[in-house]
Amino acid sequence: MAFQTLADLGDLTGRRAVIRVDLNVPMADGRVTDDTRLRAVRPTVDAVLAAGGRAVLLAHFGRPKGKVVPEMSLAPVVPALAAVLDRDVAFATFDDALPDLDVVVMENTRFFPGEETNDTDLAKRFAALGDVYVNDAFSCAHRAHASTEGIARLLPAAAGVTMAAELAALEAALGTPERPVGAVVGGAKVSTKLAVLEHLVEKVDHLIIGGGMANTFLYAQGRDVGASLCEKDMADTARTILTKAQATGCTVHLPQDVVAASAFAEGAPHRVTGLGDVGAEELILDAGPETAEHLKRVIAACRTLVWNGPLGAFELKPFDAATVALAREAAALTISGALVSVAGGGDTVAALAAAGVRDAFSHISTAGGAFLEWMEGRTLPGVAALEHQADESSVA
Repeated sequence: MAFQTLADLGDLTGRRAVIRVDLNVPMADGRVTDDTRLRAVRPTVDAVLAAGGRAVLLAHFGRPKGKVVPEMSLAPVVPALAAVLDRDVAFATFDDALPDLDVVVMENTRFFPGEETNDTDLAKRFAALGDVYVNDAFSCAHRAHASTEGIARLLPAAAGVTMAAELAALEAALGTPERPVGAVVGGAKVSTKLAVLEHLVEKVDHLIIGGGMANTFLYAQGRDVGASLCEKDMADTARTILTKAQATGCTVHLPQDVVAASAFAEGAPHRVTGLGDVGAEELILDAGPETAEHLKRVIAACRTLVWNGPLGAFELKPFDAATVALAREAAALTISGALVSVAGGGDTVAALAAAGVRDAFSHISTAGGAFLEWMEGRTLPGVAALEHQADESSVA
């Protein structure tokens, strides 16, 4: 994966860098409630300023669908960003002259209908704000928008510090990984992660399937899953994936025992049982302790691990046990240097945080759709545009 970094842009003294960032943060009563994405902006802004440049930040907020929606203005985000950056930050609309300040946040790019259609004229308008372009928003890289793809073809372009770290981690996970490679894929439905599963069985040595989708695979093997969440119409698809895995040498790991409950609720009456003894009215809400121990041995034999999705209903105690046990094992292996661990997706990040190991993984991606599309093996337009720039530079 070839792309330019900030160092490739040369001397930035007196130059403006148009930086695509992710400021789509949660808010309540006009205040930012989680500044995780804002903190991810700082390394690149600091690097640009240290190189003598100025930063013009492009970002979207919400889904205004090409219209000016005051409630979706980025203006309320600016004070929180200024606090994170520990410096003054100006705000400007696209009708304003750029303020004479080192860091400027532009208004919501999605107020323009041409943003999501990757309109060339809008991309030119964005490009006119600066001298170079930096994409530091991996979470938006799966969108071919004017601020992520179009502009990257109009200015010298590079990956920001956070983006470069993300791409390096992903390359280490599935591009050129140390083997054996394991993958944990959980979640409610096979249908939402079908492309991920089909891609991974060609890429990894061990595929661990958990959550509700594991029930579909168990059903496809003739197991009774009681009243559990199960896409019975996906049984043929599940069998096809299992056959493909066998052909590619990928070992698929499904629950060997389960935690069956009487209701989908916190603390619901439950029991550990074998696969042949799930009651007709029972719900499988977690993998059992025997499975958890088996999976810990599986990842201990791996050198690389990719994780997307929990093994059970982790948001309801005690049905988080298998997810927590495996997450803590992965964290311990990572800390010891035995494992490279990369995880992503909203539920995954929440589950790892609940297990107290979020900071112990090699890399945690806060991207949702972009991370999932990367796991599917799809080309991300925002990344492809940076690779195109690297190719053009090598030719020049």
